[in-house]
Amino acid sequence: MSSPAIKGISVAVDQNPYLAEGVRVLDAVVSVETTDELMVAAPAQERVEILIIDCSGSMGNGDKFGGARNATLAALEVIPDGTRFAIVEGTDKAEVVYPRDGATAPADKRSRQDARRALDKLRPHGGTAMGTWLGLSRMIAQRHPGAMVHAILLTDGKNEHERPEQLAAEIGASQGLFSCDCRGVGTDWEPNELRAIASALHGTVDIVKTPDLLAADFAEMMQTSLAKVIPELTLRVWTPVGATVRFVKLVDPVIEDLTARRVATAAQIGEYPLGAWGAEERGYHVQIEVEAAPPGREKLAARISVVSGDEVLGQGLVKAVWTTDTDLSARISRRVAHYTGQAELAQVVQEGLAARKQGDVNTATAKLRRAVELANESGNENTAKLLKAVVEVDDRTGTVRLRSRVDAADEMALDVRSTKTARVRKEAGS
Repeated sequence: MSSPAIKGISVAVDQNPYLAEGVRVLDAVVSVETTDELMVAAPAQERVEILIIDCSGSMGNGDKFGGARNATLAALEVIPDGTRFAIVEGTDKAEVVYPRDGATAPADKRSRQDARRALDKLRPHGGTAMGTWLGLSRMIAQRHPGAMVHAILLTDGKNEHERPEQLAAEIGASQGLFSCDCRGVGTDWEPNELRAIASALHGTVDIVKTPDLLAADFAEMMQTSLAKVIPELTLRVWTPVGATVRFVKLVDPVIEDLTARRVATAAQIGEYPLGAWGAEERGYHVQIEVEAAPPGREKLAARISVVSGDEVLGQGLVKAVWTTDTDLSARISRRVAHYTGQAELAQVVQEGLAARKQGDVNTATAKLRRAVELANESGNENTAKLLKAVVEVDDRTGTVRLRSRVDAADEMALDVRSTKTARVRKEAGS
């Protein structure tokens, strides 16, 4: 079922509503699409960009520090004049190196030149404590209530100079105040640390294999940030008495479990923050458990709304119909099946890589063999290509074996990009 486009937004629910007698669980994929029409109608927002650059001692190895400096300048060239920005030096502490008063400065010719001079004075030193970097960024964001605040965090190492719970606390305290894209340069950083930051702060995480690629990546991230003009959308899920939401997951364009982010706003209503939006489409897998009913009975299992503030912009319905017709109840929605497979793909990739690191060859081979199957079946060509850097695939026999030598950067790329999904293939004639 679809809602009509309301102010440039549409909500479509894809499901098989038919349940066999006694079955209580149903699945739906909710597609939310925003258009240029909504972007034009959105009120102008103050924007703040924060560039968090790892300046620890290890950044002095090779040309990482020079690459980070060039990337920062490339990002500043992209942002429009008047956009406020700050540059944060991250070591085992955090300091705003531009502007020197610790606030933000509007982008213009002079401030870009001053920022360049400030970057020229920086030298790699000290350690790595990302929680302090987030804490300072949060203070900057709090100086601009109501603004759209976006950060880019670059590191080359692990979070070695603060306890894991300190980083976790700072991540939690920063939620809702700014978004954060994370990048690791080289192969000495920890994917799970950056994944935790990016996940909680509605950002992306990726590896940049060599410093010379940083500038283009920073400019692209900045352009993507500037294309988002709606500060926050919310997925509101109402269920009737006796029904519960088992999970809500973002499944397109990436896999992200949103279940734990539920905020109960009324009886039988939970809301899930979706972060900032531009003109784009995202998909969400929602699983509902309902009270079973006799065959022939139909129930409304959930009402799913996309909300901005208190305004409902779009809505879709999830229905349950019990039947004794096994042909009806056995059907599986193509979109539900596809994204269930994509979630499994991400899981087996990460489990396979973890087993490989632990020296468990049998488990690693079995998991990554399944990953190859799922990637090929679903048309996820990007993951299939990344897998071939870690395993050898005999196209004739289908045999999959671990490569004896794997480039560390290729393995990390497979890890951090494993959650990126492929959209459902269009059927012939559709």
